[in-house]
Amino acid sequence: MAFVITSPCIGEKAADCVETCPVDAIHEGEEQYFIDPDTCIDCGACEAVCPVSAIFQEDFVPEEEKDFIAKNRDFFNK
Repeated sequence: MAFVITSPCIGEKAADCVETCPVDAIHEGEEQYFIDPDTCIDCGACEAVCPVSAIFQEDFVPEEEKDFIAKNRDFFNK
């Protein structure tokens, strides 16, 4: 189970999470960052430093943000 970046990141892209990720799982998209579910080690370091609280463990993504789980996976399946 990986972490997922949701809508508060759109347009924000503070990048604190990128610098914190120990396995370089976070990649920049056009509007936001995405976490590679195959690389993420589920450590939670990114969640702790996100200034806009956009990062959630996949099982705890708020209902209204669930579409970001698929958006995240699709970003890496191009």
